[in-house]
Amino acid sequence: MALNFRSVLVTAILASCQFANAQNPDDQAERKLTLIPLFRQIPGLQFSGKCTTAGGCVAKERSVVIDWVYHWFHTEDWLSCTTSSGVNTTLCPDQATCASNCLVQGASNYSNYGVSTSGDSLTMYQYTINEAGEAQNASPRLYLLGDDGDYEMLQLLGQELTFTVDLSTLPCGENGALYLGEMDKTGGRNEYNTGGASFGSGYCDAQCPVQVWKNGTLNTDGSGYCCNEMDILEANSRAHSFTPHPCSDTDCDRGGCGLNPYAKGYKNFYGPGGTVDTSKPFTVITQFNTDDGTTAGTMTSITRKYIQDGKLIASANPSGDLITTESCNAADGDAAAFGSLTTMGKALARGMVLTFAIWNDAGQFMNWLDAGEQGPCSATEGNPALIAQNHPLTHVIFSNIRWGDIGSTFSASGSDPTTTTSTSAPTTTSSPAPTQSQWGQCDGIGWSGPKTCASPYKCTKLND
Repeated sequence: MALNFRSVLVTAILASCQFANAQNPDDQAERKLTLIPLFRQIPGLQFSGKCTTAGGCVAKERSVVIDWVYHWFHTEDWLSCTTSSGVNTTLCPDQATCASNCLVQGASNYSNYGVSTSGDSLTMYQYTINEAGEAQNASPRLYLLGDDGDYEMLQLLGQELTFTVDLSTLPCGENGALYLGEMDKTGGRNEYNTGGASFGSGYCDAQCPVQVWKNGTLNTDGSGYCCNEMDILEANSRAHSFTPHPCSDTDCDRGGCGLNPYAKGYKNFYGPGGTVDTSKPFTVITQFNTDDGTTAGTMTSITRKYIQDGKLIASANPSGDLITTESCNAADGDAAAFGSLTTMGKALARGMVLTFAIWNDAGQFMNWLDAGEQGPCSATEGNPALIAQNHPLTHVIFSNIRWGDIGSTFSASGSDPTTTTSTSAPTTTSSPAPTQSQWGQCDGIGWSGPKTCASPYKCTKLND
């Protein structure tokens, strides 16, 4: 993650008085949302017990849970444990007293947070619309749960992760993110936090966010919470990147050595009408390669592939969409100090939590992702006020999530982008004009977004 957005996110949540504490659950259970089917590799019929390509894939029903900070905390008499300015210090002067006084309420209606599931699809809206027709910021963040009430720990060293994503409604300034964080499996469950992962506690990331709650308990010393983070996809319809963020015991590589095709000069590769056409869904494959090809080796590279319309897309870059230890260290002056891909690989081997988020950036308008050298967006397009006005229904859809042996989670026709010879070189020509999806704004007073609709749709005026 290029910026400390999660601190911004927490600030926004605190301002809207949606808090979470490490308290015991009240009598309203967390509803959670079911995703089915999710696939992972099943063990092959070998004495080693390792997952093998020959073993095939099996569907597993899993749930997602919304982050702890989206829950309500209250006393047994239903007095809120938070105020307009933050935590109620009378009820919560310290961890023990706060846990004694306050209960966490389960989230009973995820649609209030802009979240829904259907089959294997997870849809997340940036905004919900109130009765007055006004866009209210939701910006949900969710985690994948196992069947034991704890987080599903994905051990992806020497493995691959595949999913399909629809980013067609995400304009400049939005970030539909799917990433891995080395959170505690239980969500930091302890004597003051018996709900733990099943209520979405324990968040950490490589930006070392300083939050009101840490591992579900009152963060009385104001300390940051660092952990290894692997950003699989941070994207909107105009630009994207994937970035490893390894950590030491005390700090993290906060900038990371991300790979963004636009920043590498391949400006027509990704976007509406691009080689990876973001006006419609596409599949993302991320492979974590080791020096010996096993799940016990040292990670030496991360490979990115894309599938769209059933075909494997050849990379614009002749060497492929690849992050190596050498390229990471060359691109990021801090990478080597944190152990670069080796450290990231060790975290992947131990297990990391799959995290889903949608957010925008009131501080810098997501320019680090999609403006200037990083993408075709202007420096002001990502202003959340403009997004709320012009794109109130912006959302991301993740689906068909699979993980397992390299080469086992996808099938497609076409050549491998890591081996295809390409004669195309980086270009300085302008990116294709953006197009609007079937349901979206296409004109109007002050409108600076797409004015051409994706085929076969046309723009019909409703009002100014």
